[in-house]
Amino acid sequence: MSGRLLPTDPATIGGHRLLARLGAGGMGVVYLGRTEAGTLAAVKVIQAEYADEPDFRARFRREVEAARRVTSPWAVPVTGADPDAAAPWLATAFVPGPSLEEAAARHGPLPVRSMRVLARMLAAALREVHAAGLVHRDVKPANVLLAVDGPRFIDFGIARATDETAITSTDLVVGTPGFLSPEQAEARGAALGPAGDIFSLGCLLAYAASGRPPFGTGTADALLYRTVHDEPDLAGIEAEENAEDNEEAEEDTAGTELLTLLHLCLAKDPADRPTAEQIWPWRTSTPAPVRDGPSMWR
Repeated sequence: MSGRLLPTDPATIGGHRLLARLGAGGMGVVYLGRTEAGTLAAVKVIQAEYADEPDFRARFRREVEAARRVTSPWAVPVTGADPDAAAPWLATAFVPGPSLEEAAARHGPLPVRSMRVLARMLAAALREVHAAGLVHRDVKPANVLLAVDGPRFIDFGIARATDETAITSTDLVVGTPGFLSPEQAEARGAALGPAGDIFSLGCLLAYAASGRPPFGTGTADALLYRTVHDEPDLAGIEAEENAEDNEEAEEDTAGTELLTLLHLCLAKDPADRPTAEQIWPWRTSTPAPVRDGPSMWR
């Protein structure tokens, strides 16, 4: 959803003519911008009060560096940035599509064919994120955009390099309650590795397949408790998928296989979860090249 520019909004940022507002949060605004060459971009601009904080500016600089390290076709690429500007900004390629969160809310659960391809493409993206030495740490439906040729991961604002000093605060929870791992829920800083992204991917896929978060809704404390102590609510996923699969014999077991994948990703122990590399060729006897994904997605 886009909105009109406000009178207080700048006309240009970093060589981008601003056309509309794509979204706004407590720390900044995301604009639809266009370069002199006519290329559209999503331009994230940080509010001045945060730009004046050295720690925040350092975190934003790390966000830019993290986003630039990921080269997957299923992650939105950085097209420009200036973390040292008076108003720090980051531009990424514009993806003309809704978020997975918006799509599921409007149209309900995804069909099994889409679920299979969504899992493969997002796992391929996480494979590149992890290969770059990063952990996304905020894998959730709102951070996946659905384009015509496939999904795209966005927002590396809290990504962390795996070789950085781990967060040691006992009360700092990193991520979005309901879509984070048990180790994130308990702020186990030293344990926040790639396996946490896999758990979050399981939450995301469960949401896409059922239309509801696997650990329910409610307060942050309630969601964190359920994530650590309760089993995910996956009721109905197999039945819903199998009902559709009956139309095509080759997909008779797809719902069961999806449920198996979800249970593996949502294991409480990080050591019991598959890697992104292991998920990527799911449901294929030989892994297909990533470039074949767009035709499958459509």
